[in-house]
Amino acid sequence: MAKTSEYSRDHFDGILKIVLYGPESTGKTTLAEQLAEHYQTEWVPEFMREYLEAKWEEKKEMISKSDLVPNAKRQLKSEKEKRSRAKRVLICDTNLLQIKVYSEYYYDGYCPDFIKKEATKDGYDIYLLTYIDIPWEEDFLRDRPFNRKELFDLFEDELRTQGFPYVIIKGTKEERLKKSIAVIDELLNKK
Repeated sequence: MAKTSEYSRDHFDGILKIVLYGPESTGKTTLAEQLAEHYQTEWVPEFMREYLEAKWEEKKEMISKSDLVPNAKRQLKSEKEKRSRAKRVLICDTNLLQIKVYSEYYYDGYCPDFIKKEATKDGYDIYLLTYIDIPWEEDFLRDRPFNRKELFDLFEDELRTQGFPYVIIKGTKEERLKKSIAVIDELLNKK
């Protein structure tokens, strides 16, 4: 039997694991909140965002390479905690694959081994890849309003490389929610 780390995900625990995945400002958090409400279940916020907001508030510093692994570990811990309370479905507003793509993009191909290893494990039922067809909203953490298509392609290429199942989610807020629910319901019916 393969040894599992404290960060490993139990893929067969009866909880459908959904990842909202894609470039910045593509509606992931909004959709995560809507889906959690619809399914009356837990959702896992993006820990990195919370951390970076606090870091900026306290020190006026942005992310550094040394932040990557601790944040990845905290994301996995949050996911594990929320999964224990989830009802049939767990909604993840990002995962380590997202951190891997951004790390390689911002740090010229660099990504810590821990993140590469954990990000490429097959522990999720479906990735909902959010498209760039909604307006980009500025905030101090977002910095690529003109690179949205390039980033979207990188995110999709990573899913293809890993062979992970995904569906592209586009349209209005209502259309995105309806499509996501249809995808999740279909998966629930197969369980």
